[in-house]
Amino acid sequence: YAVGGVTASMLLDALSPRFAEAQQIAKDDGRISVKYAEYSSPAGYGKMRGYLVRPVNAADKLPGVLVVHENRGLNPHIEDIARRVALDNFLVFAPDALTPFGGYPGNEDTARENFAKLDQSKSREDFVAAANFLKGLPDCTGKTGVVGFCYGGGIANLLATRLPDLSAAVPFYGGQPPAEDVVKIKAPLLIHYAENDERINAGWGAYEAALQAAGVKYSMFKYAGTQHGFNNDTTPRYDEAAAKLAWQRTVEFFNQNLAAASRKAAFWSG
Repeated sequence: YAVGGVTASMLLDALSPRFAEAQQIAKDDGRISVKYAEYSSPAGYGKMRGYLVRPVNAADKLPGVLVVHENRGLNPHIEDIARRVALDNFLVFAPDALTPFGGYPGNEDTARENFAKLDQSKSREDFVAAANFLKGLPDCTGKTGVVGFCYGGGIANLLATRLPDLSAAVPFYGGQPPAEDVVKIKAPLLIHYAENDERINAGWGAYEAALQAAGVKYSMFKYAGTQHGFNNDTTPRYDEAAAKLAWQRTVEFFNQNLAAASRKAAFWSG
């Protein structure tokens, strides 16, 4: 079916993620070691799976970063994000909430359908278990942070309320936790929002008030002219300038709060 010379197939192609074109770090990049690892989640779906990445030249233990996907599971974009983080000298684990369905199915439509079938009370426990799995790995320093996008941004906020030993949380345009849970947050937060994201941004006022009342250390940035999902460089909503700035801030924040003193950047003073 065509409208003005544009067929439905052409439109679908234009809106579909461009995983291969946007990939920044190849799966077989010699600077990293990658593998899929299983972990136990007794309060969730039981046996879960994720993507574990570390830089090969790291001689010592590394701080850990949990990377949490959007509402389509561990797709190629999130695996690429995990590899990018690892090259900043972190041990990275990206769990796949779609493990109960056999993992990411290879296409976004089926991924969304399967995601909608998940029992979110179990999935939340799967991410808590994933953070604990990462923290307990023998090559992890025990200091861990989390970065999440969209759905994963909400999980990053959730984990900040659930994990008193979490050292840093970075939600990208994520849903906010209940105000009564904010007092449980011990980790500093770096919060990224898109300017044109009415649904998510509507919860910021109450969240900020709760963060201030609880004395939580946080920094929030809203990126002018952007839409929800602006960091995802495989989709039309990608905003290169905003994504690069948000990512620079994210890496600096993790270096400040997770890494050894020699790697720290003056995030809070700058």
